[in-house]
Amino acid sequence: MTVNVRNPLSSLKSRLGAACAAVALLAAGGAQAADLNALIWCDHSDPALLQPFEEANNVKVNVKEFEGTGAGLAIVDQSQPGDWDVMVIDSIDVPRGVEKGLFEPLPEDKLPFADLFPEVKMDKSTVVDGKRYGITEKFGYNTIGFNKTKVDPADMQSLASLTSDKYKGKIAIYDYYLPVIGMAALAIGKKTADLSEADLPALKAELLKMKANAKLVGEVTASQTALATGEVDVLVGGGEWVTAGLAKENPALDFSIPKEGAVLWSQSLAMFKDSKNKDMALKFIQYILSPEGQARLATSSCYWGMPSNKKAALTDEQKKILRFDEQPGFLARAQAYPAPNADLDKKMQDMWTEMLQAQ
Repeated sequence: MTVNVRNPLSSLKSRLGAACAAVALLAAGGAQAADLNALIWCDHSDPALLQPFEEANNVKVNVKEFEGTGAGLAIVDQSQPGDWDVMVIDSIDVPRGVEKGLFEPLPEDKLPFADLFPEVKMDKSTVVDGKRYGITEKFGYNTIGFNKTKVDPADMQSLASLTSDKYKGKIAIYDYYLPVIGMAALAIGKKTADLSEADLPALKAELLKMKANAKLVGEVTASQTALATGEVDVLVGGGEWVTAGLAKENPALDFSIPKEGAVLWSQSLAMFKDSKNKDMALKFIQYILSPEGQARLATSSCYWGMPSNKKAALTDEQKKILRFDEQPGFLARAQAYPAPNADLDKKMQDMWTEMLQAQ
């Protein structure tokens, strides 16, 4: 069975690189000035996305994948100023690039901000000191993925089902601490933005209850494959990025946004301040945010996700798979990834490790 995988965030991107190994990698200093050099996630390496832009602008897009914001910034640190033109980055991490002096403010009057879902503009992250440095291009949810022929879909409308005896041994947990900790927070009535060290005991107790119900805790490929092949019926941390790409192959797979909410992931595009080709970089960002570019990005062969532009040129079938018309309600219940400081982040990682090691 072919399994397309998606991680909105860092741990997944490292595992998806192999799936897109055919893309051209940029050798330092080896690209012509007319080329566009992009640090990207694997959904941007799909020829169906890049070729229309390349042909329309007589340009070659050289892409290099990376495995999360830290790895992407490390590539930049090892490069020469001007080596890169655009970058895909977690929306919540845009300020990290701004603090390092990497990004150019974006011209809001030349980009379709008015067409974006308001909830994913992520102004608190993409706007720094009154200037916008990132524009959200794609988003989705870490939530509950499930096989609707094996579970009661009504049960999947509550996070309480994840710790119910009814589904004991029928659950996989996606092994990435931040979104699943976020889901645990929602399950116990906590806001992801307000988590503190005082919440860790309650979060750990909820995670241990989930773990006791789980058949496996696995990285993205293993956990998604378990759902796709029927080894488990429910995936904690799954979402449209798991089920949408498999819909044609296995239409029984679906996802829910429970009444308690889901954890929102969001990815943005940013332009490098030292780009030698800013005009083309802006054209690329405009293309990705156009209705046509949004449809191609949303349905990339690497992973599907929701386009941030409400005018994305998706087919009716694609909209149905992504639950496009339900997004306003989904977004109203979604909360952002936990964003702990360094000390709390370490404690959360330690708590996650303790959960993994629990018998």
